[in-house]
Amino acid sequence: MSLRNAVMAALLDGAASGYDLAKSFDASVANFWMCTPQQLYRELDRMAADGLIEARTVEQERRPNKRLFSLTAQGLASLKDFTAEPHKPTAIRDELMVAVMAADAGDVEAVKASLQERKQWAEAKIARYERLRAKLLGGRTEDEFLAEADRVGPYLTLLRGLSFERDNVRWCARCLTVLERRGARLDAPT
Repeated sequence: MSLRNAVMAALLDGAASGYDLAKSFDASVANFWMCTPQQLYRELDRMAADGLIEARTVEQERRPNKRLFSLTAQGLASLKDFTAEPHKPTAIRDELMVAVMAADAGDVEAVKASLQERKQWAEAKIARYERLRAKLLGGRTEDEFLAEADRVGPYLTLLRGLSFERDNVRWCARCLTVLERRGARLDAPT
């Protein structure tokens, strides 16, 4: 998947500035697609040059002018084509997984510290995603939202992000427990 598809999907909610898109990515899309603001701005320029989005300048008082981006008909058609393609699962590439795999031969305390850090990071993301979930629901039940909302895609991807981070917390906790028990066994007097 390319960044441009994620940008076009984000623009389905309406015109947005690069800054707004970066914030949106950080709040919602980041649970499945990461990019830096620099990558985002470069991609916006390429997409505009390719006719997938259009930019208009909005003049502001006491602030620099900003560019608002919106999908073109060509961009919407491209996004529709993307959704029609078969989508293969992605492979996990995670340095922490390699460190855990090698923990028996390495610095177990450093691996445990990394696991604890990842667990805390996942817990913080869960809290952020739960706040976003509450905002999306706007006081409605999930069933009401899913029946009434104009778009459910952002909510469904948010649910996946929540599930992913909750699983990260469980996995990190399990690894920490196992490594603690092994350490206690190995440190016990013989």
